[in-house]
Amino acid sequence: MTTSNPTLAIPGQLLGSTSRYQPGPGTHIHNHNVHASLMGTVHIAQPAKAPGPVKRLTKITPAPAPAELPTISVTVPTRSAGSDPAGQKKREVLPEVGNVVLCRVIRITPRQAVVAILVCGDTVLDAEWQGLIRVQDVRATEKDRVKIYESFRPGDIVRAEVISLGDQANYYLSTARNELGVILATSEAGNAMHPVSWKEYRDPETGLTELRKVAKPY
Repeated sequence: MTTSNPTLAIPGQLLGSTSRYQPGPGTHIHNHNVHASLMGTVHIAQPAKAPGPVKRLTKITPAPAPAELPTISVTVPTRSAGSDPAGQKKREVLPEVGNVVLCRVIRITPRQAVVAILVCGDTVLDAEWQGLIRVQDVRATEKDRVKIYESFRPGDIVRAEVISLGDQANYYLSTARNELGVILATSEAGNAMHPVSWKEYRDPETGLTELRKVAKPY
C-alpha cells in the first residue's frame, strides 16, 4: 500500500532518519539521515503486510520476513505543462501578496539579494519567477545594521513572503518574520550546514560557522 505525504521537499531537505525510512527514488543518505535529492512531492510507501503462518498438515511454514521500514521517495510532477491529467487547461499559479514562497538565491549585492522563486504555498511552479529581498526587508529590527552578505549567499534556499508585486521584472519579498529566512545552506567548503542560532549556520565537517538570516525553528 502506498500513502502520499503532501509535504513538498527541496534538494537537501531532511526527510527522516534511516532508522525510520528506507531511501527511495529522489533521495540520498547523509550522516544516517535520508535527504531529498529533488524538488517535488514526498511519498511514503508502507511495507506490504505479510500473511500469517500457513498450516500444512502437521507442519507450519513461517511467512517470509516483511520489509521492516517504509520507503520514502521524492517525485516531480510529470503532467505536461499547461494541462491537468484530464487534458484540460491548467491555470498557471502566480505568486500574490501575502504568499509564502521558497526561493533560491542567485546573486547578492550590497543592497539586495536576487532570488528565483521555486515554490508558492504548496505548489511547485512551472516557471521560475525572479524576486528581490531588499536590505530593508531582511529583518524587522535594526534594519540599518543589516548586511546582505551576512544574511544570504548564492545557492541558499530561503523561505520568504511576497510583500509587493514590484516592477515588471521582480517580486519584492521579505524575510522579516522570525519563521522566514534561510532554511538550507551550503558552506564555502561545499557541505550542508545546520542552523545553530538565529544568525548562524555551522558546517558539521569543518566546525566553522557562517552568518545567515536563519528561519525559525533553528
